[in-house]
Amino acid sequence: MTLTVSATVEKWPVAGAFVISRGTKTHVDVILCEISDGAAIGRAEATPIYYEGETAQECADQISRFVAEHPDLDRALLLQKMPRGAARNALDCALWDLECRKTNVALWQLAGLPVPAPTLSAFTISLGQPALMERQARKAAAAGYTLLKLKLSGDKDHERVAAVHRGAPGARLIVDANESWNDLDITAEAALLAQYSVELIEQPVSAGQDHLLSGIKSPVPLCADESCHTSADIERIAPFYDVVNIKLDKAGGLTEAMAIAHAAQAANMKIMVGCMLSTSLGIQPAFSLAQLAQWVDLDGPLLLEKDRADGFRFESGQILPAKSAD
Repeated sequence: MTLTVSATVEKWPVAGAFVISRGTKTHVDVILCEISDGAAIGRAEATPIYYEGETAQECADQISRFVAEHPDLDRALLLQKMPRGAARNALDCALWDLECRKTNVALWQLAGLPVPAPTLSAFTISLGQPALMERQARKAAAAGYTLLKLKLSGDKDHERVAAVHRGAPGARLIVDANESWNDLDITAEAALLAQYSVELIEQPVSAGQDHLLSGIKSPVPLCADESCHTSADIERIAPFYDVVNIKLDKAGGLTEAMAIAHAAQAANMKIMVGCMLSTSLGIQPAFSLAQLAQWVDLDGPLLLEKDRADGFRFESGQILPAKSAD
């Protein structure tokens, strides 16, 4: 079967600014991938992993080159021949979508995942001064968000978490250290944060420095993000982490993301499903995978000035299935 593939770059403005320890974003460039067999068109979106040096245009070019070299495109071939990352994610998810449209079967059914249901998603509080983060938390709580995710930096983290807790005292909290705690007493840091309803700490140490967590008795579960990209990483990280954050762009598609989830379950690790900045098209396959997760962080579309017209609905902190995912 001859497939026609296109990959284009789109720019989506961020609502205000998205700030983490690595920098500030005022827009996000995404790759829109479309695959047609002449009768149906599969669509998917991916966001470059900027902290690994990916750019949207380079990912789009990578897709074009790969398709030219491998005209007999399928998901198994992608896993064998294409490196993980946003380009492979776009192709993999577009192939899933094409199959769904050809067979008139929903993604969750095709992938053997649970029936999608309204799902609580975290809402991200960008890194900032404690007073600003407190105001952001108060505003988020007033809008109905009961699970907040805080971006931290390794400096004044206790003050920031305390401020957010003041702003939203009833909210559950996740903190993302973004690899910034290498030189800190992680057990002591975790103990300080536990008193503020913090229930998960993401990536406290740098990827590749996971051994720093050896022997740590954290009162709050630790979650691997940058330390885990594929299912092959689970065996290595399982001794140090309780949870793994699965992102389709990191994994290089839904196919590998499901493999990570199954490997994590086999290793008695819990699952978080997250995302990069994206529109609803980017999180559509992740939402199906999120039905396996204990924590969900799919607020990428909420952080943009606007979403696609056919996007998910976010109500009282929950993400509701898009029509195409029903």
